[in-house]
Amino acid sequence: MDRFFHRTELLLGKDISEKLISTKVIIFGVGGVGSWCAESLIRSGVENLTIVDSDRVCITNVNRQVMANSKTIGQIKTEALKNHLLLINPNAKINALQMIYSEENSGFFELEKYDYIIDAIDSIKNKVHLIQTATKTSAVLFSAMGAALKISPDKIKVAEFWKINGCPLSALLRKRFRKFGFPSKKFLCVYGEEILENRAENNTCGTAQCLCPKITGTNSDIAEHEWCSSKAIINGTIAHITAIFGFTLAGLIIENIYNQNQNMEQTGRFDNG
Repeated sequence: MDRFFHRTELLLGKDISEKLISTKVIIFGVGGVGSWCAESLIRSGVENLTIVDSDRVCITNVNRQVMANSKTIGQIKTEALKNHLLLINPNAKINALQMIYSEENSGFFELEKYDYIIDAIDSIKNKVHLIQTATKTSAVLFSAMGAALKISPDKIKVAEFWKINGCPLSALLRKRFRKFGFPSKKFLCVYGEEILENRAENNTCGTAQCLCPKITGTNSDIAEHEWCSSKAIINGTIAHITAIFGFTLAGLIIENIYNQNQNMEQTGRFDNG
């Protein structure tokens, strides 16, 4: 098992590799962005990972989500992803939760026990509350803005939330924060200014070939939950963009741990800022 991460250790050093093993990360949303973030973290040596998503694998997920393939359609996303990640590192401790994060159940997740919190969820209301709650903890939050309707990898950027320009989702979130309360501290986001248009007329996956169970869900009947049939509109997405978003989020965690270690070596003080 030590050889699994030999190349990582060559780059980062033994101290950081050992730090990665003990680092606790929670990812909210393991779709096109979150699933790639999870894959990158596990391949980098993170062994304590909680993944949260309410959905099941839909046939339309196959074009961009790590665990989505012809054999996993209909499976619970978090379980399918967990099984995939354990094939990479059987020693990983992966907590797979088929849940929707919301204001009502936010306390269940005990965000204060994590080192890093990844926001990769779509629901605006829940995203606002997650950011507000996460920024009150000592954990480091990284957030994904919208990855849909993009094709150019060179237009994906990282910025502090209040410095983002040209992203409709961040603009909408800023309006919500001004109305319902600001985040308690600054946080970095992955975003892109590019906005293309959907070119196909059919914005649902309700075709004869779709194997998604057409059941809307709540936390009470979450076992059969899937989002596709309840979405008003579905925007086009593609694997290389969602993967870059997810890999960038994972990279921000690795970079943050690396910089903390450098700071500790220089000052003798470990700063989790």
